[in-house]
Amino acid sequence: MSTPTIRKTYTIKEAAALTGLPASTLRYYESIGVITPISRGASSKHRVYTPEDLDLLTWVSCLSATGMSVSDMRRYIGNGALGADAALEQIKLLKAQQEQLAFEAKSIALRKRYVALKIDYWQAVQAGDESRAARLSDEARSMADDLKKTRKH
Repeated sequence: MSTPTIRKTYTIKEAAALTGLPASTLRYYESIGVITPISRGASSKHRVYTPEDLDLLTWVSCLSATGMSVSDMRRYIGNGALGADAALEQIKLLKAQQEQLAFEAKSIALRKRYVALKIDYWQAVQAGDESRAARLSDEARSMADDLKKTRKH
């Protein structure tokens, strides 16, 4: 005689803690179809998360952490059930996100260079080095167009 297997389930509070997603986000992702509806407890009607739900939510959390849009996450998760038939679409979504992240990294690097330049400028001003301050100011001014482009993207 075998003993019945007890399957561990989780409350929304526990699921939020384990996935790093707030409970409100878990409910939101369910309401807009990023994830399929979560089972409800028979008597309480509260959401009951399974280990499989938590696995999926972990992937969703990771996609969210990359800055992927909700609509792209919905497509990505939906495509997952299609397996190899969706591979091309999955690659396309991920490559688009990779390009977005590369742009953001370039943008951050540019902003960091600008801030470092302004620090150097003010250090030159403080030291009374007018020629260096003027040179740094001109360099900062030349970066302005590049900085504006990062805002428009």
